[in-house]
Amino acid sequence: MLSAFVLALYSSADAQPKLYRIGALIPGDAWYEIIDGLRVGLKEVGLEEGKNYSLAIHDWRGDPKSGEESAKNLDREKVDLIYASSSGSAIAANRSTTDTAIVFCAGTDPVILGLAQSFAKPGGRLTGVYYRDTDLMPKRLEIFKELVPKLRRVVTFYNPKTRVAIESSKLTREAAQKMGLQLIEHHFASTEELQRGIRALKADEADGFIAVADPEVDNHSQLIIETARLNRLPTMFIRQNFAVEGGLASYSVNFREVGRLSAKYVQRVMTGIEAKDLPLQGVDRIELIVNLKTAKQIGLTIPPNVLARADRVIK
Repeated sequence: MLSAFVLALYSSADAQPKLYRIGALIPGDAWYEIIDGLRVGLKEVGLEEGKNYSLAIHDWRGDPKSGEESAKNLDREKVDLIYASSSGSAIAANRSTTDTAIVFCAGTDPVILGLAQSFAKPGGRLTGVYYRDTDLMPKRLEIFKELVPKLRRVVTFYNPKTRVAIESSKLTREAAQKMGLQLIEHHFASTEELQRGIRALKADEADGFIAVADPEVDNHSQLIIETARLNRLPTMFIRQNFAVEGGLASYSVNFREVGRLSAKYVQRVMTGIEAKDLPLQGVDRIELIVNLKTAKQIGLTIPPNVLARADRVIK
């Protein structure tokens, strides 16, 4: 039996389901996991893709200008809802559109970013799920130091004009100072400059790499993993799949679960509830993944007490 939410999607005139058009903004490959979770969540509440909704995915590859252009394109296509899978996607959609409802999955505090007035009362046309990428940077660095006891110098890359990267690097810098670590910050203004910087990374420059929240850097994770492995550098990532793919570790949420939780917001907006009336939801479960295979490849012994705390160990 269909729920009242699903029944509300049918036209009273011909009892045919309305095909609700959702335009999704993602900044790169890693965020397809959120889309997978969204599909699962919508199916759980009785909504079928192709019958109750269509999903148009626009991948802006971590370039803020492309993100804003993608949002404008969705607006021109007159989608019923914009689904922003990241903070950067939500910022782009908010800047580039005026009326379309936006459901987001934000890794940086949406109130700090100006996407919502408060968690209890978003107050505008945006609402969704907050999954704490940026706020976890100090804890992520702390765990990295436990994983690599000899860690003294930590290198990172980010675009200093990207809003989420500015906040993320600031928290990492402050945490490094408190821990007596040196954070080596490499800025870039183009994809080519980022690629050159990664390839130029040498073992004697740092004791490890930590990722801050920058989607363009995330899109170069495989290059970072390969370069770090050649230089026997430990790596700490935000995204879980990067640890699975060869990084040393990650400390973050499960993207599929984030997408699944966000589905209820999409469902409610689809049935006419305004975003301003839907309080934001936080995701509390954070997982530590350690790739023991990578540790062995780079000659690193993980302290047993830290390894025992891992939610998942890849051997």
